[in-house]
Amino acid sequence: MRVLGIETSCDETAAAILCEKKGLLANQLYSQIELHSPYGGVVPELASRDHIRKLSPLVKETLHSAGLQLKQDIDAVAYTSGPGLMGALMVGAGFARSLAWSIGKPAIAVHHMEAHLLAPLIENIAPQFPYVALLVSGGHTLLVKIESVGKYKILGESIDDAVGEAFDKTAQMLGLPYPGGPEIARLALEGNPQRFSFPRPMTDRPGLDFSFSGIKTHVLNTLKELSSVDDQDRADVARAFEDAIVDTLRIKSLRALEQSGARTLVVAGGVGANKKLREQLKEKLAKKGLEVFYPAPEYCTDNAAMVAQLGLLRLDQLDSHNFADDKLAINVRPRWSLENL
Repeated sequence: MRVLGIETSCDETAAAILCEKKGLLANQLYSQIELHSPYGGVVPELASRDHIRKLSPLVKETLHSAGLQLKQDIDAVAYTSGPGLMGALMVGAGFARSLAWSIGKPAIAVHHMEAHLLAPLIENIAPQFPYVALLVSGGHTLLVKIESVGKYKILGESIDDAVGEAFDKTAQMLGLPYPGGPEIARLALEGNPQRFSFPRPMTDRPGLDFSFSGIKTHVLNTLKELSSVDDQDRADVARAFEDAIVDTLRIKSLRALEQSGARTLVVAGGVGANKKLREQLKEKLAKKGLEVFYPAPEYCTDNAAMVAQLGLLRLDQLDSHNFADDKLAINVRPRWSLENL
C-alpha cells in the first residue's frame, strides 16, 4: 500500500509518499518563511494563496521523485484536516479530496498533532509504546501519554501562548527575524548566563500545564529598564529567555514521566530542534535511566511524511465502503482537540 500525504496546516506546503513495505519513497517541502518574515509571523491569507500556487506542482514533483504514477500507484490520499489555519486547511483538504475522488481512492483526514506525536515511528529505530510525548511548536505545547495508536491522554498543555509563539514574539522584541526560535538560540550563545534570571512559570506548583505569557512580559520589562539596548544586552536577554524556556520544558517533562510511569519521552514539533533542549533532556533523563527520542530534523517541523504515515495506519482500520458517502465533502477543523479524535 502506498499513501500520498499532503500537509497545508500553516506556512509550509508539503507532500510525501509512504509505502507500507519500503518506507518513505519521497518527501518534498516548500517553506513560506521568506513570504511571512517581513510581518514577523504568519499572515493567514498570504499562506492560503501560496498553498494554492505551490501544492499542485509540489505533488507532481513528489510523484516524479518516487517514480510513481498517481492513478496506478497511489492507494489513498491523506491530508491534514486540522487543527490549523482555516484557509490553509481548506486548500489542502479541497485538493486532496478532489484528487482522491479523481482516481477512485479513499481520502483520509488526519489530525495534525496526532501526526506529530507518531512521527518518530517513521524512523528505523522507533520508541515502544507507551511513551510520553512533548509536542512543542509554534501553535501547540502539549504533554501527552501515548498508549498506542489512537489512544492518547493529555497530561498538560499551555494555558496561554504556545512555546513557539513565545519564541517568535520575544525575537520580535529583540529585533530578530522570523522565525524566532533559531535566531534566539544563535544569539543566546553569545549571552552571559549570570546577568539576568527569568521565571520558570508554573514549575513551583503541582500539575503539568504550561504558561509562557509571563516570560514575554518579563522580557519586555527587562528591555524597558535598560537605558539603551546594545548587542550584548540583546544576547544576555536571549540567553536568559532560552534558559527559562528549556528549564521549564525539562522540569515538566520529567514530572510527566514520573507521574505517568512511562520510561520514554518523545520530543516532537519545531521547538524540539532546539539544541540546548535536546542536550539537557538527554543528560537529565540518562541519569534517571530514562530514554528520549527525537524525530529527524526534517520530521520535527510540519511535514507530509508524518501525514502519510498516519494515513497508512488509518487505512488499515477503515472499510473501503465507508468512503461511499460524502466523498466530495470538504470539512476541516481549525480547532480540534486530541481528545475528540
